[in-house]
Amino acid sequence: MEFTRKNGQLLSRIATNDRHGENSPYFDGWKAYNKDPFHPAQNPDGVIQMGLAENQLCFDLIKKWILENPDASICTAEGVDKFKDIAIYQDYHGLKEFREAVAKFMGRVGGNRVTFDPNRIVMSGGATGANETVVFCLANPGDAFLVPSPYYAGFARDLRWRTGLEIVPVDCKSSNNFRITRAALEEAYEKAQRSNINVKGVILTNPSNPLGTILDRETMRSLVSFVDEKNIHLVCDEIYAATVFSSPRFISIAEIIQDMDCNRDLIHIVYSLSKDMGFPGFRVGIVYSFNDAVVHCARKMSSFGLVSSQTQYLLASMLSDEEFVGNFLRESSKRLARRHCVFTKGLEQVGISCLKSNGGLFFWMDMRPLLKEQTVQGELELWRVIISEVKLNVSPGSSFQCSEPGWFRVCFANMDDETVAVALERIRAFVLKGKEEDTPDQKSKRWHKKSLRLSFSSSRLYDESLMSPRMLSPHSPLMLSPHSPLVRART
Repeated sequence: MEFTRKNGQLLSRIATNDRHGENSPYFDGWKAYNKDPFHPAQNPDGVIQMGLAENQLCFDLIKKWILENPDASICTAEGVDKFKDIAIYQDYHGLKEFREAVAKFMGRVGGNRVTFDPNRIVMSGGATGANETVVFCLANPGDAFLVPSPYYAGFARDLRWRTGLEIVPVDCKSSNNFRITRAALEEAYEKAQRSNINVKGVILTNPSNPLGTILDRETMRSLVSFVDEKNIHLVCDEIYAATVFSSPRFISIAEIIQDMDCNRDLIHIVYSLSKDMGFPGFRVGIVYSFNDAVVHCARKMSSFGLVSSQTQYLLASMLSDEEFVGNFLRESSKRLARRHCVFTKGLEQVGISCLKSNGGLFFWMDMRPLLKEQTVQGELELWRVIISEVKLNVSPGSSFQCSEPGWFRVCFANMDDETVAVALERIRAFVLKGKEEDTPDQKSKRWHKKSLRLSFSSSRLYDESLMSPRMLSPHSPLMLSPHSPLVRART
């Protein structure tokens, strides 16, 4: 940041603006982990990374397939004869077999209730690039999209940084399990109109990041009707589609519009293999639009973020193996369900509840009863304690623009079983110690340490006046003593 300030005149306004979103506890938590990463042998007291939505539970299945299919790579003795053909320039549309395999996989993830057209598959460098590509196609700088909150913290970067787009949050409440309502959409839309903000559409994730919930058919039909009436766009980020591990099932927006009388030119899908297959490093992002003009425009833009031909070639072979894909999806669902159960049941044992969910690589943990005060500042004080003392990188709800302080996103699929056990034990010890009665001096020594002084880059993004404090419910699962060190946590 100091370099940027000193050399601002040498760089563009886009390069130096603060819209990237890194000045948030979401990214500060990652920095804390990078400085002191947990290792069971080399650093057992380090920070455990629970802020990274990564799916590492089925790498053994991937490894087995690769070993059994060496010809799928151009960098093996079995596949090297294809090296020249794949290494030279390819059509920016992507390898035909790759687009066909991805389209078929998307259909299978959706229960084969809809068929995706390979000619509408547009590549991008991960879902990050795909989301940016979509908004570049749909909006001008200064235009806005309605985004139901809480929403993915990275949207501040993906949707706003280089595009000049604005985000208008649509506040969803815990009283109805954060369901998106027509009333909330109308309220946000009208508020934007009164502020002379041009709303170009709605963007959402389904399954939800950070909630881990999926949209029901009624809500999705209401969303389509809303954008149709307003003549604005609907972008559905479906990158967690295959992470649903229990009923109800995932429903793609493509399935919903099949039996609706609506303008399909307004409907667009973002997809990726980063979460469903656990391949974030492959940077496979997909834009799928029902609008021919958007497909044409996005394809021209895709030259700035293509997927490598080697990656396309490998994945085309893997995703075309129907037996492997079927087994992978079934086993991934089972393992995600097991891991989700282990974590949430473990938290229940110490009185911490979570929003009921059945998808994603995370859950939405309710820590409101542990707050000293029901404000964003109270949430951040507790978060600093959890990161610095408990050594767990969990992400506070304010970084997802949640309107109710005290919720935290916890990722559970990016670690092995032994690390899960350590994380749960740390949480149990933290909560149980908080219930103990001890002297004020002991409490002060426990929590008033230098390690609590994490940098918090920008309070501007977390203005408490934008949040709606929620009073502590007498029905909360864990009521703490007013003398608890959790209640008295300070920075």
